[in-house]
Amino acid sequence: MHIKKKDKVIVLAGKDKGKTGDVLKIFPSKRTAIVSKVNFVKRHTKPTQTDSGGIREKEAPVSVARLMLVCPKCDKPTRKKWEILSDGKKTRICKKCGEMIM
Repeated sequence: MHIKKKDKVIVLAGKDKGKTGDVLKIFPSKRTAIVSKVNFVKRHTKPTQTDSGGIREKEAPVSVARLMLVCPKCDKPTRKKWEILSDGKKTRICKKCGEMIM
């Protein structure tokens, strides 16, 4: 997967095109991710003893093909490249500014 939890991403296609948000959860087997403040759907819930029912809004998963990583330093959508550091650790590098992406 080219994105990880807590990454800042931008939506490339769909009804939320151009919106940015942080990745909350990743589903690698389905190749989807839940992004904060993106792809809101309404769910009708029945009342229970602890919760009153009603219409709730929550984020739904988005395909990772529609998401692009945003570099924290240059604050632009970018592709990433993998680089192996001198200590043998594999890290992601921004292709635009060359900065490490944590």
